[in-house]
Amino acid sequence: MNKRIYTAESVTSGHPDKLADLIADSILDECLEQDADSRVAVEVMLTHDKCFIGGEITTKARVDYEFIARATIAQVGYDPRGLDYDIHIHEQSMDIAGAVDRTEQGAGDQGIVYGYATTETLNFMPLPVELAHRLTDRLEQCRRRGIIKGLCPDGKSQVTVQFNGDRFDKIVSVLVSAQHEAWKSLDDLIPEIRKKVIGYVFAEYDMSDVEILVNPSGRFVIGGFEADTGLTGRKLMVDSYGGIAHNGGGAMSGKDASKVDRSGAYLARYIAKNIVAAGLAEKCEVALTYAIGIPAPTSIDINTFFTGTVNEQLIRNAVEQVFDLRVGRAIDALALKRPVYVQTAVGGHFGKEDFAWEKTDKAQELKNAIMP
Repeated sequence: MNKRIYTAESVTSGHPDKLADLIADSILDECLEQDADSRVAVEVMLTHDKCFIGGEITTKARVDYEFIARATIAQVGYDPRGLDYDIHIHEQSMDIAGAVDRTEQGAGDQGIVYGYATTETLNFMPLPVELAHRLTDRLEQCRRRGIIKGLCPDGKSQVTVQFNGDRFDKIVSVLVSAQHEAWKSLDDLIPEIRKKVIGYVFAEYDMSDVEILVNPSGRFVIGGFEADTGLTGRKLMVDSYGGIAHNGGGAMSGKDASKVDRSGAYLARYIAKNIVAAGLAEKCEVALTYAIGIPAPTSIDINTFFTGTVNEQLIRNAVEQVFDLRVGRAIDALALKRPVYVQTAVGGHFGKEDFAWEKTDKAQELKNAIMP
């Protein structure tokens, strides 16, 4: 059979891009906590001694943006003192507001979004993505709980997996890069990460022939936004499906659900996951396109990659019968006005069972629509 290689990465909360996402989604959540109808499109940039917060926010909420940024930076594990906080927030454009706030809510912007699901894992996520997130989650645990002494907030993982056709074959390589204190020697750090992070995550896998890399660049003391500029929306593959599925190119963090970059992507994942959970395909990608001011998508496409048990047109017909694809209805169905977004900012927006877009409550309805 045809052997294929897939690679995915993840980053910790202390990675500068992820920290920017965390601040942006913390601001969004605070707005929604006070005013569920807040319109938010906020961007954050972190670089050395500066934190820049800009964007468009229309809300009744009273929000201290600098306080949220400081608190988030401290919670991740950095010192928020000594930074210059530069804040430029304006209200949403009246033209955009007019397109959204109609009798029936229209999309807050045009957008191309994709949702994906596969039987490779129990949470219907691609295996390389799931493993990469498990590594960074474990790395965070080891730092916060003191399991490995001398770890700092910044870190990354990368996992390469070989498939034989559509079936898992073997783990090819595992990479972990972890920021550490100056006093922590690599001679101590590397074996600890191999055992307590990689060994922990891959306990059920044969790792005898796997290339394992830990801090291949060597010393990693200077990290976070002291080493690299962080920017909202710059880890799209980490946020979604690791490049294994298509990506529409629109970032999700910092945006309220009127922006289809976020709500549309969540809806597409919800649909794809229910299709796979219904047994209609082993993997599925759903593509939706929206136009600003228009409630319903301008197109929908279903791709089952030749794993479908029925014709894709039948699945598409069932999807349009079972799901209401209009923006406002999707926001209501998935409860997207709740302040839950900070939980999406690290470890991916998909595959976490607590979110409404991860439910498989429409699987039986889809089957019934196809085979009444």
